[in-house]
Amino acid sequence: MYTVLVFDDKKINKGNDSVYEYIGKKIASDIEINELLPLDPSKRIERIYSVLKKVIDNEKFVISDKKISKLVREIYEDTFEFGPISILMNDESVTEVMINDWNDIYVEIMGSVKRVDTSFRNNQHLRNMVEKIISPLGLRVDESFPMVDARIKDGSRINVVLSPISLKEMIVTIRKFKRNLISMDNLMLEGTLDRRIADFLKACVQSKVNIILSGATSTGKTTFLNIISNFIPQDERIITIEDTIELNLKLAHVIRLESRPSNLEGKGEITLRDLVRNSLRMRPDRIIVGEIRGLEAIDVLQAMNTGHEGSMTTVHANSPVDLISRLETMLLMSGINLTPASARRVIASSVDLIIHLERLNNGQRILSRVSEIVNNSNKIGNSATLEVRDIFVLEDNGIKRNFIFTGYVPEFITKIKKRGREFDFKNL
Repeated sequence: MYTVLVFDDKKINKGNDSVYEYIGKKIASDIEINELLPLDPSKRIERIYSVLKKVIDNEKFVISDKKISKLVREIYEDTFEFGPISILMNDESVTEVMINDWNDIYVEIMGSVKRVDTSFRNNQHLRNMVEKIISPLGLRVDESFPMVDARIKDGSRINVVLSPISLKEMIVTIRKFKRNLISMDNLMLEGTLDRRIADFLKACVQSKVNIILSGATSTGKTTFLNIISNFIPQDERIITIEDTIELNLKLAHVIRLESRPSNLEGKGEITLRDLVRNSLRMRPDRIIVGEIRGLEAIDVLQAMNTGHEGSMTTVHANSPVDLISRLETMLLMSGINLTPASARRVIASSVDLIIHLERLNNGQRILSRVSEIVNNSNKIGNSATLEVRDIFVLEDNGIKRNFIFTGYVPEFITKIKKRGREFDFKNL
């Protein structure tokens, strides 16, 4: 007697398993994962298909060819890729995948967030996918460790939060690693900046101007940092330091360092500050820190001011003025005996240029200000006041956006000239 198997049905007569789970168990008993690993994707799919057909014939199921193909694809994606979100992970236009629940998935495309129809079968299906990703990394996520953040094999970053930390059973956020990074020309075509600013920034990077990129969340700071970092001359030794590796510099001599969380026993943590301090013993010409947000700020700024000119980093801030305030707070919390005035002097002597990025309502990322930090010291009160002086600003009247040169020539122009570079402000 043959059983007509309707693929969309939740259950079949063989116990309480779903259709997929029942057939999956049957296939698992006939095939070893190690048998498939050496094969290329097409050979793996052929092997899964042949075993699946054998299971269907033995169980006397009647399934259409279309549904067999769907089963093969799902088994392959669950085993070797990312399950139902594999198509999203393979889509170059998708930059972030946000799983709010097993059947509630959003993606970011070109800066805009939208919901997609893709879903997992249930919470357990989602949990299985997460376990498959993080287990090889020596990590786990459960009630005792309800949060995990890690870099996966393809370079993407995964963050997982479990109930009761979240109201949903499991929330997963994946920031995809950009394999094909856009160039400065791409940014100009998209209207992020214009040619004058691009040429100015190139001169600044090549002249070893110390640069901090600021902006709110998801304004494109890391992408922009990656692009301008590729203006660095090929003969320099660069060390990049990140919590999760996202930078992808196309330079000849790059050393990439990544922080490490503590293990299950709470030991073995390596912080950004540890990496910054160690990098100074590795003879870098410049250090590039993906983002500073804490105690490592003092070490990064001191590096900028003590022989590692041209170093760069990013900071979450809503404006250049807010950036200064955040840096000052980080320095005061660093454990070094600094006063607010001395902290401001450290900032002024270390940071030359601020590039501030914003994200518009339509999702477009745009450069809004290019500024210099100037120290206006009050010698009588022995205090320091920092002033932000804009070099380029974005002018938006609601109809048209223009990048305006303010007329201010930065003081670090002498550094550019000293390095044998020229930039003519007269014709701007």
